[in-house]
Amino acid sequence: MIITRTPLRISFFGGGTDYPVYYREHGGEVLSTTISKYNYLTVRELPPFFDHKFRIRYYKSEYTSSINDIQHPSVKACLKFLKIKNGIELVHTGDVPAMSGVGSSSAFTVGLLHSLYALCGQFVTKRKLAYEAIEIEQKIIGEHVGSQDQVAAAFGGFNLIEFFKDDRIVVQPITIKPDRLKGLENSLVLFFTGISRTASEVAKTQIKVTPKKIKELGQMKKMVKQAIGILQDTGSNLDEFGKLLNESWKIKRSMTEKISNPNIDLIYERGLKAGALGGKLLGAGGGGFIIFYVPPSRKNRLINDLSDFLHVPFHFESMGSHIVHYSQ
Repeated sequence: MIITRTPLRISFFGGGTDYPVYYREHGGEVLSTTISKYNYLTVRELPPFFDHKFRIRYYKSEYTSSINDIQHPSVKACLKFLKIKNGIELVHTGDVPAMSGVGSSSAFTVGLLHSLYALCGQFVTKRKLAYEAIEIEQKIIGEHVGSQDQVAAAFGGFNLIEFFKDDRIVVQPITIKPDRLKGLENSLVLFFTGISRTASEVAKTQIKVTPKKIKELGQMKKMVKQAIGILQDTGSNLDEFGKLLNESWKIKRSMTEKISNPNIDLIYERGLKAGALGGKLLGAGGGGFIIFYVPPSRKNRLINDLSDFLHVPFHFESMGSHIVHYSQ
């Protein structure tokens, strides 16, 4: 039996430049961190006593005798990709709902690949996990997704992720003094809007308009290095990070009409009135989680003023996808 734990992520700057349609022409950059919210996958070989060969449990249950009959696209694709022959039982549990903007779909794929490799007795590197998850989601399943979530889930940590025109991906951990990193963590407040959406559908629209939004995406990419500069310059006020988030969100929400809506705009405006300096809707847009940067002295006011939404405490994490249990 194998149990893997794979983190979810918060993307701060550069989202949208991680789509191949953009970075293969211009290069992309993303600043993100993984957080202490996880997908857990338990995988084992299914004993041959049942009238089915595959037992798959997520928000619903599947019992099939053929990989081709599996409905979950990532499960089917990963089993085929690794040429799994034996029967499998797979159980998924997660800390947050699916379709909520924190990279849960890619974390599932990364964690599943990790589990299956371990079940086959094979070691797999973080880089291999990331690249193969990207291939499975973008090419095999045909999802309209970027390339940052798979990398974040595999590697973990607070990173600059660079995407090159030749499809190379470079992950650079950001060096930040511990007290400054803790200060950033203490200034971030995460809420769940209660609105679920299918990221691939939102992203499909953004990918379509990308050739018309090169200027905006270029501005968002430049903010990645600006944000890193703020974090590493101990002489600068950390609040500048929050203000830059606000500028980035203004650009992001203008990309397509599907990224935001009147309800989300209202939540965001309420956050600013309660003392936040900036924030953003996480993921492709349309719903899910929203994060605010707020000076710690105003944090309680923000939480109280948005008490009709679920406040989700979290910490930064740095391990990435890893095996928490392995037994033959």
